[in-house]
Order: sequence, then structure tokens, then C-alpha cells
Amino acid sequence: MGNSSHRRWTAWLWLAAREVGAFLKASFGSLFSVEFATVLLPLLTLWELAPRLGWVPRTLIPPLSSVAVAAWHMFRHMGLLGHVGISLGRFALGMGVALATALPLGILMGWNLFFRKHALPLFQLLAPVPPPAWVPITIVALGVGLPMQIYLIFLGAFYPILFNTYQGVKDTDPRYLASARVFGASEWTLVRHVYLPHALGAAVMGVKIGIALGLVMLVIAEMHGGRAGLGYLLLETKEYFQIDRMIVCMALLGAIGWLFIEVMKYLEAKLALWRVGR
Repeated sequence: MGNSSHRRWTAWLWLAAREVGAFLKASFGSLFSVEFATVLLPLLTLWELAPRLGWVPRTLIPPLSSVAVAAWHMFRHMGLLGHVGISLGRFALGMGVALATALPLGILMGWNLFFRKHALPLFQLLAPVPPPAWVPITIVALGVGLPMQIYLIFLGAFYPILFNTYQGVKDTDPRYLASARVFGASEWTLVRHVYLPHALGAAVMGVKIGIALGLVMLVIAEMHGGRAGLGYLLLETKEYFQIDRMIVCMALLGAIGWLFIEVMKYLEAKLALWRVGR
């Protein structure tokens, strides 16, 4: 029994390591290509030299080396990793609520005409309201704590996920549905094996857009309510006109968004096997 359990755990660890390696290769491979280096390296060199040679004001655009020094100082003395962890926790909670609500509602609206006619007009009325416009009333209703931050992140991510999932399900080719019904497929089988695979690409695209808008709302929420997080750091560095530290916060937010989107692309490639090679 012990040897069997050990072999099972070894197999799982090997599989996990292989998947992580495949993800890193797929995500970071393009960053280390010769083609990208011919673009990135000249830009980084220009960023370093332009302020030092006086081509641009150094107070507005600090050299790359100064930004790197600022990042190290924030890491050593300002608890930068702690702020990143707090922001990631808030973002995960908001995105989790958005995924748990928008995906089922989008599937239900695309699949069921009765529910669509009753629910879709409401969402179409609310969606055009820009998410930042909800900040004042959200602060009044929920205060400036964690519930407010989670709700604003949820609000930024909800509608892109909802409408993309709904459209993907609604646009399922009727020929696929008719063929499945000929073989006696139930509605639940149709949802699992026809609607969902067809809508996967649209739903993933909605999640990608939701990630971007959720990060926007994360920054806004942390600027308005909180004493920690990347949004709070960004606001604090703005108050003291610390451009180098502002760039560090911006770069970290961009890296977080890029990483999450790469994860979604990888999951889509693993799930949508029929699209491999397109």
C-alpha cells in the first residue's frame, strides 16, 4: 500500500511538473525569441539613455536602472511582496465571484429562451454604466473595506464574461444540436457536450477581458479604500511624485494581468483540443 501511494504521488508530481514546464515554454517562449529581442533590447536601451542624455526630462521619465533600484528598495523596505499578495487575494475573490455568477447565467441565457427574455434586458440596461461610476454608491452602501473592493472587482469582470458566454452558447450551430437530438441526447447532454464546447472560446475571451477590467477596478478600489495593495502604493507614490516607484507598481500590475491571461490561453489550449493547429 505504501509503495503504491508513493508511486501515485510521484506520478502526480511528474505530471504537474510537466504541465508547468509546458506552460512556461508556451508563455515565456516568445519573450526569449530573437525576433522579440530585436524589439525589446533597443527599447530598453533607449529608456536608459534618453533621460541620462537629456532627451527627455529625468524627473518625468527616470532611467531603467533607477526604476530597478526603486523596485529593490520597495522589496526590501516597503513590503512590496506583501502588497502584491494582498492585491492578488482581493482580485482572486472578486474574479471568483464573477466567474461563479456570470458563467452559469451566460449559459442559462444562451440555452433557455424563457430565461433570456426575462433576464437579458436587465443586464443590457445595467452593462453600459461604466464600472468606475459605481464607486461612490458602492462606498456609501458597503463602506471602504473588503466587501466594497470585492464588489467593484466583480463588477468590472462580470459583464464581459456574461455576454461572451451567452453569445457563445446562443450561436451554437443548430446542425450540431439536431444531430445530437437524433441520437437521443437530453438537454443536459446538449449543454455539456455541444453548447459548452462551442462556447468555450467566447467564454475564455470574456474571462480575458474580465481580467483586464477587474484589474482596473482593483486599482480604483484600493485607491479609494485600503491601506495596502498595489493600488494604494500607486496612489501614495503619486502623492509624493515618486515616478520610479509608480512605474514599478504599473509594471507589476501589467505582469499580473499578462500572467493570468497566459494561464487562460493555456487552459483553452488544453480544453479545446479540436482547435489545436488553428
